[in-house]
Amino acid sequence: MIVGEFRHGQLAIIDRLKETVRLSEGLKDKGKLTEPARRRALDCLSRFGERLRDMQASNVRTAGTSALRRAADSGDFRAEAEQALWHPIEVISGIEEARLIYNGVFHSMPKTTGLRLVLDIGGCSTELILGQGDTPQALESLHMGCVVMTETFFADRRLSKRNFDEARLAARLKLRPIKAFFRDATEIEAVGCSGTILSTENVARQVGAIESNDLTPHAVEELIERVMRFDTIGELAMRGLSERRAQVWPGGLAILVELLEVLRIDRLRVSDGALREGLLYDHIGRLHHEDARDRTVNAMARRYNVDKAQATRVADTGLQLLGQVAKSWKLESPLAEQSLRWASTLHEIGLDIAHIGFQQHGAYIAANADMPGFPRSEQKLLAFLISTQRSDLNRSSLNAVTSKWRKPALRLSILQRLAVLLNRSRSSAESPDIRAAASGKKISLEFPAGWLYANPLTITDLEREQKYLAAIGYELTFG
Repeated sequence: MIVGEFRHGQLAIIDRLKETVRLSEGLKDKGKLTEPARRRALDCLSRFGERLRDMQASNVRTAGTSALRRAADSGDFRAEAEQALWHPIEVISGIEEARLIYNGVFHSMPKTTGLRLVLDIGGCSTELILGQGDTPQALESLHMGCVVMTETFFADRRLSKRNFDEARLAARLKLRPIKAFFRDATEIEAVGCSGTILSTENVARQVGAIESNDLTPHAVEELIERVMRFDTIGELAMRGLSERRAQVWPGGLAILVELLEVLRIDRLRVSDGALREGLLYDHIGRLHHEDARDRTVNAMARRYNVDKAQATRVADTGLQLLGQVAKSWKLESPLAEQSLRWASTLHEIGLDIAHIGFQQHGAYIAANADMPGFPRSEQKLLAFLISTQRSDLNRSSLNAVTSKWRKPALRLSILQRLAVLLNRSRSSAESPDIRAAASGKKISLEFPAGWLYANPLTITDLEREQKYLAAIGYELTFG
């Protein structure tokens, strides 16, 4: 955990807390977190929670990574973890994790105009990001990390050549499908970050394997030779290596040496910045109108040939309605407004696949696409709004939405549906001045005198919408 303060356009780090909990330990057993791993994590989060509990929610950003993505009991654990931390936890995709790591490295190192390859070996996954300047261009998240590799290939806790060879072969096979995109890093600045790589650089420097802060294949091979002088992981002790890191270091070393070899990296620079710093800088961007989510939505709209004018009309109407009912319907959260705007922008992306059932096609894209900046929970909310924009409004689809957002999501969906309905003509004519009011499960619309009479199709659509909403316990009136 890091705590920073944004001063005069710069992020100043004022506190750092870090503990190794090995949350991914034991996931191979029915995909569930072990009780010791859960307890270590919850105890750690309780300590962090003491530091964070008095901070405003809008100033806190958290991220759950590979272990929470994979754990079968992720939901149950998150509920306990959020209680311990006093703040919600976002589970982010592997690609989003890679983007944030690149962001953290970019802001923590001297700027360069050339290509940069960033490597990060976590407990359960390894991220590779190729980018230029502040923009990642190719991102990959591989299911191999120091904890998983150590558990799999050093399960007997023996530090033997055979165990290392098997671990290295497994890493090499994982890298084979993607090496064409990331190899020949001799032409690129290669940078490593986070636990395994930082620890390896520290140990290599303290034992004299390197003179600078850069890692080389030769230095890592030398460290592996030194490690194999010990019989078991329990005996492993080297200058610069913490006891907790030692428990998962062999698997991390096997991954690192293969990364250097397969990608032909002669020298790996080491950065202090990574995911945590990337989260902070991304959050600062959101607060200063440089939200990566906006860029993602706009890029998707272009990719799927969205009718921009129609999307704007729907968004304007939806936000007009939201502004009038936000207080009574408890939709004053910034995310409520943003989600409605994003859903309006993307509500027709499914048309690029087929007209029939286009809303379901669009929802599938929103739920499953790599969307930089979006945690999984926000993608699911977006998918729900797109899927429920017309016809029957099935409450069961709400199950995919985070529990605390289910009521707001349903009400946002109603506003989205009305916005789509009221712009069915796709007319560029100025929209009517609609007065909206809401209370509990009721919403009313008041149109200018004579407007509905001049638009009989809209009357028919609104009458049909009354029946759809009545089926889920809501009442719509208009006049």
